[in-house]
Amino acid sequence: DVQLVESGGGSVQAGGSLTLYCAASRFFPCMGWFRQAPGNRREGLASMSASIVKYADSLAGRLYIYKHLGNRTLNLQIDSLQPEDTAMYYCGADPVAGANCDTNLDFRYQGLGTQVTVS
Repeated sequence: DVQLVESGGGSVQAGGSLTLYCAASRFFPCMGWFRQAPGNRREGLASMSASIVKYADSLAGRLYIYKHLGNRTLNLQIDSLQPEDTAMYYCGADPVAGANCDTNLDFRYQGLGTQVTVS
């Protein structure tokens, strides 16, 4: 079974930063992050496939994704957090590669999410 495990969520004051962590049970060419707040639509945040990195335009400049400890991880740093960033954050993974890996991809696999609350 494929497993994606997110961690690093929590409560943070407005203006602060958080780093979220994602570990996959195996390698995928495409990984990314998205979030969903209650009553809101799912929002793609960032994606990475090899050297192709994409960010949602609305959050550009506040996000940074990077691999750590191998190709089965994808971490997400979020800066200048605001209350509207409060949501469940999910890691996604997919067999697609290259330009097909996109922030709005409906990832084949996703984790259970980690909650971020900004006050």
